[in-house]
Amino acid sequence: MAPPNAELTPNNNTTSSTSSSVPSNTPLFKVNSPNVQYTDEHILSKYTYQNTLVTKQPDGTFIAEPTETQYEFKTERTIPRVGLMMVGWGGNNGSTLTASILAHQRKIQWRTKRGTHTPNYFGSVTQSSTVRLGVDAQTGDDIYVPLSQMLPLINPTDLVLGGWDISGHNLAEAMERAQVLPYDLQRQVQDEMRQLKPLPSIYYPDFIAANQEDRADNLIAGNDKRAHVNQIRKDIRDFKQQHGLDKVIVIWTANTERFASVLEGVNDRADDFLRAVEASHDEIAPSSIFALACIEEGAPFINGSPQNTFVPGLVELAERHRAFIGGDDFKSGQTKMKSALVDFLVNAGIKPVAITSYNHLGNNDGKNLSSHRQFRSKEISKSTVVDDMVAANHLLYAKNEHPDHTVVIKYVPSVGDSKRALDEYECDIFMGGRQSISLYNICEDSLLASPLIIDLVVMTELMTRLQYKTDAMHAFSGFHSVLSILSYMLKAPMVTPGSPVVNALSRQRSAIENIFRAAVGLSANNEMALEHKIW
Repeated sequence: MAPPNAELTPNNNTTSSTSSSVPSNTPLFKVNSPNVQYTDEHILSKYTYQNTLVTKQPDGTFIAEPTETQYEFKTERTIPRVGLMMVGWGGNNGSTLTASILAHQRKIQWRTKRGTHTPNYFGSVTQSSTVRLGVDAQTGDDIYVPLSQMLPLINPTDLVLGGWDISGHNLAEAMERAQVLPYDLQRQVQDEMRQLKPLPSIYYPDFIAANQEDRADNLIAGNDKRAHVNQIRKDIRDFKQQHGLDKVIVIWTANTERFASVLEGVNDRADDFLRAVEASHDEIAPSSIFALACIEEGAPFINGSPQNTFVPGLVELAERHRAFIGGDDFKSGQTKMKSALVDFLVNAGIKPVAITSYNHLGNNDGKNLSSHRQFRSKEISKSTVVDDMVAANHLLYAKNEHPDHTVVIKYVPSVGDSKRALDEYECDIFMGGRQSISLYNICEDSLLASPLIIDLVVMTELMTRLQYKTDAMHAFSGFHSVLSILSYMLKAPMVTPGSPVVNALSRQRSAIENIFRAAVGLSANNEMALEHKIW
């Protein structure tokens, strides 16, 4: 049998994912400013962060006070060799992403009834979107550059892939089972995919649907949860050593679990959580076991499913270890549309009063979600997506007023990975009028989710090389353990304790763009365009 987690090795013709002809070791642009310094090892920048502090007065009026904070940023320029380990590697997302990266590495072309296709990274904000750098010095026209060229980012084609799965199918069998990619592409990668086999994973039947039991034939032995943590840590170390990696990032793309009960003395505090793991407590979920192993091993862990993996005790542990975590739940189709549309409607002064979201799908995710407890996790992650947008407009919504919001998911095996999503928005408009908006979205679920995995890995890896310092600090520091910069890719984004949750898609995108700009000493982008509006 071929070794599990065999390396995907780029051939000598592999090129960067950007369309730019600039060599990969040469920046597409440099900032000409006394606030920016380029060395062989780092990009060093000084940045003035402007904010406005608002104080409410007794008479109901506000005092707004502009503030400025001086930051320094330091970004390591050397791009490391990175491994991505996926929990649920043999699922639709894992097999689709693996075959797609192989197609990039081998420059494979494949035919469908629509003609000949070549690999792309469409759907990835880091690989296929641009940002406004500034205006042309001569014409005043906007100049756009690839987001991937703003800072030194890893190229997803260079990732070394591996992972775990409760199913022992090799990746060729998993790809065929998923029925996502065209046959002609599957045919050309199946020999290499057959060499890839997931490592044994952990299976706690109470956390996923009973209909998944027939897939669970590739398991880490025993019921000792601390032993499971130690085995996963060993798997990460072995994978890193085997492939000569500088870093490993782990992403949960496995089944949705039921919500874990947050119990006093069990998982509400860090030390209690550790004791509960030692005791193999029933409320310690598989995803939390993987997260703990990554925290202790110093590998960033991202949760791509909706369950509450990061119970309070686990977040406290991540902070204690200064380990990076992020989640929850890939934001691929229906919810991404919702977070864009509701943001637009509320900012336009239109009042959504009811949002009804229905989907049906036939992949294994849909099968698992046909169980009520697993569906409830998904329902929670989908239901909170409009809360911050509604709270931002007190002219439309009274305190504690929310739109009626219903989420329905049904399992229809015959549609496979081709998810159907129907949304209806009922809105109050001018002078007692009503507006109804209906959207019908058909999409390949895994072809939308796989680019999100790329973005989560690329952004997370960057954050391991980006540090900051204020005037009050004597040394540079990494960012907070909870990577809220990943919010754009996630339905229920985690934020640092006590921080507001931002779900509005435009604000999430702006946060990414402007943090990148700050790291190279550029001011935050704005759309004032004063040079075009004055005499």
